Amino acid sequence: MHKPDVTGFYDSRTGSIQYVVADPATGKCAIIDPVLDFDEKSGSTATRNADAILDQIAAKGLTVEWILDTHPHADHFSAARYLKSRTGAPTAIGEHVKGVQLIWKEIYNWPDFACDGSQWDRLFVDGETFRIGELKARVMHSPGHTLASISYVIGDAAFIHDTLFMPDSGSARADFPGGSARDLWRSIQAILALPDETRLFTGHDYCHGGREARWESTVAEQKATNPHVTGKTEADYISLREARDGTLPMPKLILHALQVNVRGGELPAAEDNGRRYLKIPLDALPGAVWG
Repeated sequence: MHKPDVTGFYDSRTGSIQYVVADPATGKCAIIDPVLDFDEKSGSTATRNADAILDQIAAKGLTVEWILDTHPHADHFSAARYLKSRTGAPTAIGEHVKGVQLIWKEIYNWPDFACDGSQWDRLFVDGETFRIGELKARVMHSPGHTLASISYVIGDAAFIHDTLFMPDSGSARADFPGGSARDLWRSIQAILALPDETRLFTGHDYCHGGREARWESTVAEQKATNPHVTGKTEADYISLREARDGTLPMPKLILHALQVNVRGGELPAAEDNGRRYLKIPLDALPGAVWG
């Protein structure tokens, strides 16, 4: 099995990990889940994270073939559109993003918004394969955190976004609009059915217990030590996950980020004064825990 070179870029503001996945034989690479910097206090945007990725790619002499989203994120803006403008590489996400778009079209009251996934260049279906250089990549639909979430299995590595965290940190929440603890459990089981030596790269790390940020584990490590997996049945997991989610406030950027991320990372158009504006619906998430 081919072994891609994987470089993780940690964004401490959001706890997000962005990845460059490269084929050592050809120098072709993909960027997964890049972050566009946003400061909610000032409304400022920047491209520091994305530019650091581009600098690393240039330093290694790599060529970007894909810009890949695993799902529309709720805690940061996607830099996919910016990176496409810089590299010309196509963007892609799973086909079920159309269902997420329908949910948020209603929340944002966007009557003319196209919920067809056309904001990306490619919509992957479950089981579809593609290539990064000579590396074979396979798409796994991994719903639960969101209904659109997908994982990318590339050689001996799997990019599992917000399903499992590091083994000491359990699993991701499943209470966003369209989420499901039952679906998340089944997605986790599909990931854990990969070979034990498969390297798993998670989408977030919150430095459990004050340790340094980490983002790589293996299937074997997850099965052996993750408290949300080891010795659990589906019913156990659903009960655990739903109880935990019932205590969690929504991410502070969910209403900011989704209106950008369901558009493939495109910021709102500038108005006649040259400024861009976000639209924040009030009381749009009934029952949400106050943070």
